[in-house]
Parts: sequence; C-alpha cells; structure tokens
Amino acid sequence: MKIAVLYGGTSGEREVSLSTGKGIIKALENKGHDVTPIDFSPEKMEEVLNLDVDLVFIGLHGRFGEDGKIQGLLDMLGIPYVGSGVLASALAMDKAKSKQIFSLNGLHTAKSEVFDVTDQHQFSMIEDKIKRTFTLPFVIKPNQEGSTLGLTIVKKEQDIRQAIETAAHSDSMILVEDYVKGREVTVPVMGYKGKEQALPVIEIIPKNDYYDFDSKYKPGGSEHIVPAKLSDKLTAQLQQDSILAHQLLGCDVYSRVDFIINENEEPIILEVNTLPGMTPTSLFPDSAQAIGLSYDDLIQKFVELS
Repeated sequence: MKIAVLYGGTSGEREVSLSTGKGIIKALENKGHDVTPIDFSPEKMEEVLNLDVDLVFIGLHGRFGEDGKIQGLLDMLGIPYVGSGVLASALAMDKAKSKQIFSLNGLHTAKSEVFDVTDQHQFSMIEDKIKRTFTLPFVIKPNQEGSTLGLTIVKKEQDIRQAIETAAHSDSMILVEDYVKGREVTVPVMGYKGKEQALPVIEIIPKNDYYDFDSKYKPGGSEHIVPAKLSDKLTAQLQQDSILAHQLLGCDVYSRVDFIINENEEPIILEVNTLPGMTPTSLFPDSAQAIGLSYDDLIQKFVELS
C-alpha cells in the first residue's frame, strides 16, 4: 500500500515522535509498503493537503497529533488513517473530561480538580483553593499534555505557586489531583471495535521518583516487567478496565491505558494514550513481544485493523 507516516510535529514530545516515526517507517518498508515520510508542521500544511496515499499512519504525539486536530483534517480530506478518530482523541487528551467519563462508569480515579490558568492574576486565588482542597502530596500538571511534561509532585506548600506556573507553560488548563502512591502499570489494547483484546500488563519500575520524561525515553531509564507479577484476579481486572476505558472514549485500533495500583491493590486509572510511543524502548512493542508479535508484525497488524 501507499502509506504516509506523519511524525515529528511541533509539540513538547517532538523528539519522541521522531523516534516513533523512524521505527514505523522502517517496519512498513520491511513489510513491502511504499512509504512517504512527512515531518509534520502546521506551517507546511500543503504536504498533507496534497497527499495521494491509501492510508496515513500517525506517529505524532501530543498537540496537533494526538488531540484530534490532524484526524479532523484527514477526515475532511477523505484519507483513512490508523487509530482513533477526532472525538476519542480529543477526549483522551483532555485528562479532566476523560476522568469524568471513567468515574461515571465505575472506574477508580484519583480525586482531582481543573483550573483555568489563562489569567496570571488568578494564580494566588488558585493557590489558595488548592491549599483548601488538597492534602500534600498532590500532583499539578497540564490538563492536555503527554510524557509527564510540566508535571510536578508537590510535597511542600511553598512549591505550589511554581508548580502552577510550570504547568501553565504547557496549557491554559491545569489539573490538580491526589498523589496516589503505588505500582505503575500500563495495558496495551488493540482490535476491531467491540472485539478489542488487552495485551499482557506491563509493570514500570522507574529509576527516578516517578515515571518522568527521562525514565520513559532514556535507555535504562526504567525497567519494564512483562507480564507484570500480579495475581490472576488483578491482571484480569486491569485488562478488563483497559478495554472498558478504550471503549468508553470510543478509541479505535489501538491504545495504551495507564494505571497506578494503590496500597489497597485497587487499579486507579490515570489516562488513555491514543497514540502511545512506538520507539524501540516503548511499552506497547514490549508487551506485543511477550505474545510473540514482533515490532514489524505489530505495525502491520495496525494497518490491517485500520
């Protein structure tokens, strides 16, 4: 097939997307496809507008890639693409909205509140409200950003203001939520709509305090245990919750669902990634490997599902 790969982009996750794109391009070429690589930028829109391909494989992360905007453009152009559509992408990217949907449907989420940070004069008021509402430690992060960019685990009251400013650099809305201590796990989901399957659960053991940008993308930054050493009951619940979360948002083809298992052995859902990393150190390919699916076969499977 003639397949265009959109990668790179202009978000804070550009470096990761460059690596994801390279992996996808190589895998598609290995499978005999005719590949057109595009390092995407909204300023070079004509590259997308003039595409003559059978399918677009989106290897972008974060803004203008994972948030539904590029999907809307491709829909208008009538070009099919791999992965979730506009609404599912936008909902998954908006952490506050997706959490509302999860909790309404019986999935455990951390207590949270969202604040508008477009007006800096409101920062003191927001700081006071956070102090009244949350007990230390808690997390302050951009509402729509990936790869833990702009995230702070606030352990002291005097750090709240700085954490608000850091998160506000990345987004006009920030999310404050209880810090849940526990084991970090993630579950890849793939399949036709209504027939999705969960892949083996992965436990992530970061070398830093939490699974931050360096832990995710630097070689040796974290250890992945696949399948995670959990009871059969907890494994089944995580896989079931992942498929439910994927379906509740209306995701398509594939996604990856992140959880923390708290001290009571309850899975607390964090978010759904509609375009999870596909770099050589990424989680989804690791989990696929555990069921005998090579990286190239996994990419080909996404093409077939699409």
